[in-house]
Amino acid sequence: MEIQVNQIVGRKSYKCDIPFRVIRFYQHNGETYALLYGEDIRLIADAPIHDLVVIDQQTKNRILAPYRQMEEQSNYLFRQELQSVRERKEHETTLGYQSNLRLFQLPGKVLHIDGDSNYLKKCLALYKKLGVPVYGAFCEEKEMPLQVPLLVDQVRPDILVITGHDSYSKHNGKQNDIHAYRHSKDFVMTVKEVRKKYPNLDQLIIFAGACQSHFESLINAGANFASSPLRVNIHALDPVYIVSKLSFTPFTEQINVWDILRNTITREKGIGGVETKGVLRMGMPYHPNHNE
Repeated sequence: MEIQVNQIVGRKSYKCDIPFRVIRFYQHNGETYALLYGEDIRLIADAPIHDLVVIDQQTKNRILAPYRQMEEQSNYLFRQELQSVRERKEHETTLGYQSNLRLFQLPGKVLHIDGDSNYLKKCLALYKKLGVPVYGAFCEEKEMPLQVPLLVDQVRPDILVITGHDSYSKHNGKQNDIHAYRHSKDFVMTVKEVRKKYPNLDQLIIFAGACQSHFESLINAGANFASSPLRVNIHALDPVYIVSKLSFTPFTEQINVWDILRNTITREKGIGGVETKGVLRMGMPYHPNHNE
């Protein structure tokens, strides 16, 4: 079967361990290669077309089944945490008072910039499901250093997500060489540009990175959270769980790093960060016109 753009394929040399979507074809040394984006994993790869095989829906579902189960578990645990935070804050706010007044909440607003339009749609759907206020925009990784600071000024978010696709190639250098990574330098440059105007880590919270990204450079550039400490692949939705936890944590509280990592899908191998304050604010009285 002839391989076509947008088909879901696997790499025979890797035993089809990750389903990829074909983005485009190009010529290299007289051979046709395909640029591939992971279907659920934020990994970018290149492969000669003779190494590719089309994956049917049943095979794709089988490969991704463990990830889907982890998605459901993370979603369930996160919702439990949100309910616990709300109940605790209501108790603290009304303690000692006899009142029927209800609280309303103002979770932190997220600006999610994604280098993959399909992933962006998946992330926005989950944000909506979790009740996180979000503005999403597609932007190719190489354009992010220029475009993201402009969007930050327009949207004025509490939390910024800079993500898309990345990969490390040992053929291009050692793991400590940022030039051995597909888009890590673009993410790093973007964080640095944003931090010129928003230098305080609590003034604007930043998550940056994708699969196998250069974690240390992203943290040193000014990201609160980043991928990938052990250069492993991260799930497409991991950034959503990280920033949603921040969005619904009260601004009076500082988040323990492990607390925020434990409900993600790839956990501490794929994501790390520094202690950061939440951005949720509670108020009263609640009125039906308030958006919760």
